[in-house]
Amino acid sequence: MPANSQTPDPDAGPSEGYTKRTLAAQAMGRIDPITKGVVPPLHVSTTFLRDPDNAYSSGFSYGRADNATVRETENVLAMLEDAAGALLFGSGMAAAAAVFCALEPGAHVIAPRVMYWGLRRWLQQESLRLQISVDFVDTETTENVRSAIHPGETKLVWIETPGNPLWTIADIAAVATLAHDAGARLAIDSTAASPFHTQPLTLGADIVMHSATKILNGHSDVVAGVLACAKTDAIWERITTIRAGWGAILGPFEAYLLMRSLRTFSLRAAAQAAGAAILADRLSQHPHVSAVLYPGLPGHPGHEVAARQMRNGFGFMLSIRVAGGEAAAIATAANVKLWKRATSLGGVESLIEHRASVEGPGTPCPIDLLRLSTGIEDPDDLFSDLDRALWAAHGGKA
Repeated sequence: MPANSQTPDPDAGPSEGYTKRTLAAQAMGRIDPITKGVVPPLHVSTTFLRDPDNAYSSGFSYGRADNATVRETENVLAMLEDAAGALLFGSGMAAAAAVFCALEPGAHVIAPRVMYWGLRRWLQQESLRLQISVDFVDTETTENVRSAIHPGETKLVWIETPGNPLWTIADIAAVATLAHDAGARLAIDSTAASPFHTQPLTLGADIVMHSATKILNGHSDVVAGVLACAKTDAIWERITTIRAGWGAILGPFEAYLLMRSLRTFSLRAAAQAAGAAILADRLSQHPHVSAVLYPGLPGHPGHEVAARQMRNGFGFMLSIRVAGGEAAAIATAANVKLWKRATSLGGVESLIEHRASVEGPGTPCPIDLLRLSTGIEDPDDLFSDLDRALWAAHGGKA
């Protein structure tokens, strides 16, 4: 049981012998002991009664550090990741930042060149203040990671796979071995894979992070982040302390909504991955698309590794490079009707975005690239809308 779990009660329901899909669908099978409701209640209290001896036998003392609804959602997330524990944060950035802030001054960190731009920018801006050094490398090549390690100094290797927005693939097991041999920990941003497609902790990672805002919640109505750990060691305790001290815990209402979403997570993830695969195949044959970046395509440089470490498909994200360059890419995004021109990813609605415009100077993103987040709409409808927009951007000409 995750280290931050509550003691099970007789109404908790079965927790072993069932698939993750089943356990998530029933929120671990817990029945409210008072009302017998099949949906766990929302707990919003910020403070709790002490016992006559001044202790807190309930396990709760104050809402800044802990909450029953948050714990229950963390338990489901820990189950999905085969983790020893999970912690929810107010955003994915808050979760990621807590890992780097838990490092000792002087630590050396390796991070990917292709990664979520907000975290890359934060590391560039804050690493000096944190007294850590960061090298950004192409982590999809394991040898690059090996070359970047500083023996005795590297304390954390952070990778993102698939890597947003080029969907590069890093070999989790191989990088884990390199990190551990050097005395470092491996942390992975697995937002674009989700627990439905990849289980980083079972492949050797120490910490896995998700922007739970994305497919874990899937309804574009909650901002949240989560960390899950392979073991509750010293750095995990430090992260737990940071979350409590900073008041970075997710609010109970958001945790309640996230729990709601996790019940249908496997169904949504399967549908979105299936749609992305169809779109990738069809767009790879489109006359106005010069390249499709999607690890499920056999021609993708990381396809072999992705096929080995991913399951249930290759995720819901892909990018296309539009023939005709930046102007044609922007015009394509401007001409869609069904796709929504918006930032974020993983929701049930499909989103399209010209990433270079968003990320600005220093982005590794080509100026002709459009990032596509596949929702649960009919893939034929999504393709038809994008096909029409691509032709319109090119003046209706082949």
